[in-house]
Amino acid sequence: MARSCGPFCTSDNLGIKARIKRLDLPVKEEAEAEIVIAATDETLKSMLAQTAAMHKHLCPRQVLGVRMGLVAAGLFPLELPQKNKRLLAFVETDGCFADGVSAATGCTLGHRTMRLVDYGKVAVTFADTQTGRAVRLSPLASLRKLAAESAPEAANRWQAQLAAYQTLPAEQMFRAQEVRLNLDLPAIVGKAGQRLACAECGEEILNQRVAEKGGRTLCLSCAGDSYWSALES
Repeated sequence: MARSCGPFCTSDNLGIKARIKRLDLPVKEEAEAEIVIAATDETLKSMLAQTAAMHKHLCPRQVLGVRMGLVAAGLFPLELPQKNKRLLAFVETDGCFADGVSAATGCTLGHRTMRLVDYGKVAVTFADTQTGRAVRLSPLASLRKLAAESAPEAANRWQAQLAAYQTLPAEQMFRAQEVRLNLDLPAIVGKAGQRLACAECGEEILNQRVAEKGGRTLCLSCAGDSYWSALES
């Protein structure tokens, strides 16, 4: 269970001490460098190991995702990583960052507690599906510069960010902003167990993802909101 330590979980109160064992690799292969984490906090250590196992390496964006998840533990009265589906995470980019968020919070696509809103930003909005409260977390503009200053011994910027993101206080890394979702949260959550067939294509529709058009129940694709088009035979 992640420990709640107020709005921001800092490296000091998590007892984090990290070091990097760097292999003699070209700069382009830094992502494959061996990462050795000496953390006294077993929860953090487990989260970083979990996300590193997914990608066979540990990178700065994974660490940012885990750290933001730890901040969420201090912002919401929840036990994270969660075992239920109360917390919903809207990640604004895919890849390593999203997996870091998943490791720290338990929010995943498979559990329908993570949604991708592809803005190309390393940011996430956490929403409490019971209260409707939502908080958006994003890196401060000064973070990369601060990382370079905090790890002057690092071989390059990538290594500096990897080291600093594990140790900097969260309040020096992130902006936490209370927000209002411009989305229908209950509609996103939907109702489990409800299945309907599209009147046009006949395919099964889950989680109330339907549209009523001309008195017919259609899937969103047949209703005109499709990301694909059939090739002409």
